[in-house]
Amino acid sequence: MGLILQLQDEAVWKRFYEYRKARHLPKAEARELLSFMEEKRYLPVVERMLSGERFPLPRRAVISKQGSSKKRVVYTYPPDENRVLKLLTYLMLRKYDSLYAPGLYSFRPGRSAKDAVLRLTKKRDIASMYSYKADISNYFNSVDIPLLLPMMDEALSGDPGLCGFLSALLREPNVLESGKELTEQKGIMAGTPIAAFLANLFLKELDAHFAALSLPYCRYSDDIIVFAPTREELETQILFIKRFLAEKKLAINPDKEYRTVPGEKWTFLGFSFENGAVDIAPASVMKLKKKMRRKARALSRWRDKKGVSGERAAKAFIKALNRKLYEYTDENDLTWARWFFPVISTVGSLRELDRYAEDCVRFIASGTRTKKRYDFRYSDIKALGYRSLVHEYYRELTEAEKHGAEKDEGAV
Repeated sequence: MGLILQLQDEAVWKRFYEYRKARHLPKAEARELLSFMEEKRYLPVVERMLSGERFPLPRRAVISKQGSSKKRVVYTYPPDENRVLKLLTYLMLRKYDSLYAPGLYSFRPGRSAKDAVLRLTKKRDIASMYSYKADISNYFNSVDIPLLLPMMDEALSGDPGLCGFLSALLREPNVLESGKELTEQKGIMAGTPIAAFLANLFLKELDAHFAALSLPYCRYSDDIIVFAPTREELETQILFIKRFLAEKKLAINPDKEYRTVPGEKWTFLGFSFENGAVDIAPASVMKLKKKMRRKARALSRWRDKKGVSGERAAKAFIKALNRKLYEYTDENDLTWARWFFPVISTVGSLRELDRYAEDCVRFIASGTRTKKRYDFRYSDIKALGYRSLVHEYYRELTEAEKHGAEKDEGAV
């Protein structure tokens, strides 16, 4: 049975719903998905897909990254069509996972960015190797469709209905922007569900190349890192990567291209590795600091405008920070702590972030950045509900070790 036909199956939708719920689907979104399923609003969408009717045009939007002047173009389909495409992508990623080499970690069942970092850091002699990290510029929207289509035809040859549907989406030259129809080259459309599968497919030959060489290598969508025992071997592979991408009409972002020598810190997917220790990458630390700074300034303005006490404003900051770090949110399947804690092996960055957070609280509570802010002591901060990252890390580490010991005892 073709995958598009499976989109009519109520049992398939139920399995998908349970999968999404297990990944901490926000309550509002869970209700919307359940209503969509109960009303079987997917059936008219699937019927139009099977009949070959033109799919609604994607909507184009330019968004800014939070706290940055950088902008990127994303695309979305109407809600009902988007939910159907999400299930279709879920099915594709599982049915065709065998296409990919071990070094690919993006959008694959049972794999994550954390797994990629753990695999690399546990590699023997990784600290004595040279490394190269690269980021492909505007990858999703730069994929050349005439180059992609033959690859897709081959990969999906056993499901001509699916292949035909995806081809029609990709060949569609028009998009909607502010209600107006326009023509543009949109690649595989960042922001749409199907982009995940197609981003994996387009560079699978690159992944296969490094699998054959047995060099430490990982790719997560547009992020690539490779290691080699000598500088000469690394330069050979860098040249291969650049030639390969050029043939695919892609380019590397020069601002995100890095080389390291043995013993030097390298970073990948938000983590860093140096002297055998895994930590949070400096860029990830800075990103969280910027969020804390923006929140502190906003609450400081709120305190002054509304005349609320500094203690109340500081408590609001701590509540928001705890939610960001430790509680599930609408934006993430995993909390910040759940993402980093299982991988890192040192608390250097956590101590730095603790100090920064405490200083934000003191600024909000005291209304000053002078030494007088230290009149608001750590015990005062803790009394407002502050949870130290270092403390929480060691607590979870102890619980994990205890759980492991209990499992070992059970096995005996």
